[in-house]
Amino acid sequence: MRLGVEAALVDGALVPGDVAVDGGVVTGVGLSGAGSGIAAPGFIDLQVNGFAGVDLMATDHDGYVRVGEALLATGTTAFQPTFVTAPEAALLDALRAMPVGGIGARVLGAHLEGPFLSPRRIGVHDPAHLSAPDLALLRRLLEVAPVSQVTIAPELPGAFELVDELVARGVTVSAGHTDATAAEAHLGFARGITTVTHLFNAMRPSTSRDPSVGFAALAREDVLVQMIVDLHHVAPDTVRVAWNAAAGRFALVTDAAPAAGMGDGEFVLGGRRIEAEDGVVRGPEGQLAGSALTMVEAVRNLHGLGVRLEAALGAASEVPARIAGRPDLGRLVPGAPADVVVLDDRLGIRQVLVDGRERVGGFS
Repeated sequence: MRLGVEAALVDGALVPGDVAVDGGVVTGVGLSGAGSGIAAPGFIDLQVNGFAGVDLMATDHDGYVRVGEALLATGTTAFQPTFVTAPEAALLDALRAMPVGGIGARVLGAHLEGPFLSPRRIGVHDPAHLSAPDLALLRRLLEVAPVSQVTIAPELPGAFELVDELVARGVTVSAGHTDATAAEAHLGFARGITTVTHLFNAMRPSTSRDPSVGFAALAREDVLVQMIVDLHHVAPDTVRVAWNAAAGRFALVTDAAPAAGMGDGEFVLGGRRIEAEDGVVRGPEGQLAGSALTMVEAVRNLHGLGVRLEAALGAASEVPARIAGRPDLGRLVPGAPADVVVLDDRLGIRQVLVDGRERVGGFS
């Protein structure tokens, strides 16, 4: 099957020509023939708390199907269901409910965004359910379902014992919801933390004399950063500075709440009421509570700040795949799984494929 495009994003470069797909994989790029639009690797979102009105902390298979299909319509072909701080029983139930496939977008594994977080940087998480680093608790959670990422505050006593366990199991460890100083962050990065959760949000503020975990991550070439580019969580100039420091290791994430794809209104996230208004999602005390962002909007926002389209698309695909330890995804090259998003000249979504099967078409 030919996609009928005029160019494709291949390892960071726009290659003129069409794309062929067969048997669930990409079989050719740069092929002759007239077409329109750009084919890019499907977007990969590492932080999805909910979508289309569904709270992933408290849903069933039908809810996951609704989320998976809605994500496909925004160009996201793979994602990490993200579970916020909650009682152990609730986390275990959420993990058990997570499917491994069959819902449209690929499920990469769970992202546990808690409960091993700093009480000083809790954000909208419920402080009543925070836990000090507890290896036995971590192991109980890991035994229930595939976990692909865990967010930890590395400055907490005992955190490195959890980092060692996760690294040994091949789970991505991210620093987030943390009050770590730069020195504490560097110790965590040296131990095996490879990325940071929503850079500059729910972190110790960075200053010229106290750079903290945010600037420490930007200063290291071996740390990948994740950022919510909805232009509410982080100011445009801050996005530009982060991009200039970390281009090539900068991943877009949405931190999507159940409000994403739904517009304004009241929703529930992790048992707590949240409200979306004018594209901003807030908790009961007025703090930011995830976002209403989609990945295609994040790409448009980053590109609109002056980032080359090829690089913005890579920040939504290749870099997240690298963070998740999935080198098979996030690339559009012969032999790769045919997870593809086709964009028109206005960056509207025209077509989405997963494993070579068209799941979305006719959007503009």
